[in-house]
Amino acid sequence: MPATLFHNARLLDPWTHLDQSGDLLAIDGRIAAMGSVRADQIPTDAIRIDCRGNCLAPGLVDLRVHLREPGQEHVETIEGTSRSAVAGGVTTLVSLPNTVPVIDDVSLVEFVTRRARKAGLVNIYTYAAATKGLHGSELAEIGLMAAAGALGFTDGTTPIADSLVMRRLLSYARTFDQLVIQRPEDPRLASGGAATEGEIASRLGIPGIPAAAELILLERDLRLVELTGGRYHASLISTAAAVAAIATAKSRGLPVTCDTAPPYFALNEGAIDGYSTDARLSPPLRSEADRRAIVEGLKNGTIDAITSDHAPVDQDEKRVPFVAATPGAVGLETLLPLTMGLYQRGDMSLLSALRAITQAPAQILRLPVGRLAIDSAADLILFDPDLPWRITRPKLRGTAANTPFDGTPVHGKVFKTFVAGRLVYGFDA
Repeated sequence: MPATLFHNARLLDPWTHLDQSGDLLAIDGRIAAMGSVRADQIPTDAIRIDCRGNCLAPGLVDLRVHLREPGQEHVETIEGTSRSAVAGGVTTLVSLPNTVPVIDDVSLVEFVTRRARKAGLVNIYTYAAATKGLHGSELAEIGLMAAAGALGFTDGTTPIADSLVMRRLLSYARTFDQLVIQRPEDPRLASGGAATEGEIASRLGIPGIPAAAELILLERDLRLVELTGGRYHASLISTAAAVAAIATAKSRGLPVTCDTAPPYFALNEGAIDGYSTDARLSPPLRSEADRRAIVEGLKNGTIDAITSDHAPVDQDEKRVPFVAATPGAVGLETLLPLTMGLYQRGDMSLLSALRAITQAPAQILRLPVGRLAIDSAADLILFDPDLPWRITRPKLRGTAANTPFDGTPVHGKVFKTFVAGRLVYGFDA
């Protein structure tokens, strides 16, 4: 692989608070020099890229992606997901285990790894099922799947409702120093609901889910974390009460982290007006007060990371009445610009916003990615955080294009994406 010199770049690295003009040299897929690169360090056959003052930053790290392969290749394939990822600047992602069949044994963990390697565009890891078949009753083989490369254990979109099972999971996972991921929502309170309980859901005649359903299961889980000492990650936090509960848990020193997704800081429940099934999400869109609390949680660091929660859905599963629609939205290509919205509105600094989609998820996953450092993998994005454009379905590169942000004006455009120093997506700035 030829060396690459990135010249005239604005180097950004949240780990070291780096924000300065300079050059970066990548050799054999790793960062060899940064800042002022000497002429004698540059191989004679090096490819030279003029960054024209645009930002050169670590590739994005996405904590939560729904792969539809194996089992639902008609919706999306690993290759299609990879194309969407690199177009959005995502160089590392972790898939949920809710495929068909469920990733609940070693062979399926290895299958995802092999297929990702064949696609060859992006670093794809996987979580494994916490319980067999995602049924919430019998624990899966935590130790064996961890040894096979699973980065954590979760039942994906199905919360683990049984308190004894969750206690055993946290205790067992702690034995192997593994992460437990839960999307907290009391399943009985949420049963049959499709929108947040309140005035809008009532007016539209949509069965509601009380916002308290998130807090109730989260509070139980936090008590069990205190009891067991297991590493716990709450995914897709969407309510003010949940943000407060996480803040309290962290202040007490519990091993707890959390994330949210762009819909919960960029939209509120008003987006479901008109019965738009693209705004049918899980958890459902919340009140404006909750949205503001999510923004505040990101500003003060209570919420560690932002994930795309990329969930491709077949168009036939969206062209149905709102309640019958499958929840979910694609998000890999819109993760950066929607996060940049926090920077554009003055809610977060540029480095803080980048930290939530690079450094923070890498630290949670304990992966050596998401940073600019000598000898680190040259997983890089070249982008302009201020360039305006508009999200439109026809321009999305995945097979599915279900997004509540269709037509939304945003800032922040990826020009080029590199994985291990290799150009995997790009056009001229």
